[in-house]
Amino acid sequence: MERTLMIIKPDAVAAKNIGNIVARVEKEGFHITGLRYMQLTQEQAGDFYAVHKERPFFGDLVRYMTSGPVVVGRLERANAVEHWRAVIGSTDPQKATDGTIRKSYGTSIEANAVHGSDSPENGAKETDFFFA
Repeated sequence: MERTLMIIKPDAVAAKNIGNIVARVEKEGFHITGLRYMQLTQEQAGDFYAVHKERPFFGDLVRYMTSGPVVVGRLERANAVEHWRAVIGSTDPQKATDGTIRKSYGTSIEANAVHGSDSPENGAKETDFFFA
C-alpha cells in the first residue's frame, strides 16, 4: 500500500468542510490510518514547508498554515499519491476540474482546501512528519 498525506487547510476547516472532505476520502477507497486535528506552530509549518524556504511565498504560506486549525490524515491505498492528486485537482481552484475537492471547497491558490503529497517518496516522508 502506498501512503499520501492529506492536510485539510485552515480555510476548509473554518468553512466546516472536514466531514465533506473525509467522506470523499472514504468514497475514493482510501484507508485512513491516521487523523489529527491540530494547530500548526510556526516551527512545524516552517519545517514541513522547508523545501519552499527560498521562495518568495514561504512566509505567507507559513502564516496561512498557522492561521487556524488543520486536519492531517495519513491515507493509504494502491496508487495513493496519483489518485489523491486527481481527486483534489489543480492547485488553483479556478482551474480545477469540476467535482474535485479544490474546485468544490477551495477559494484561491493559497486557500485551496487541501494538501496532497506530490510523489510516493514525499508521501512516506510527509506522513512520517505527522505520524512518526
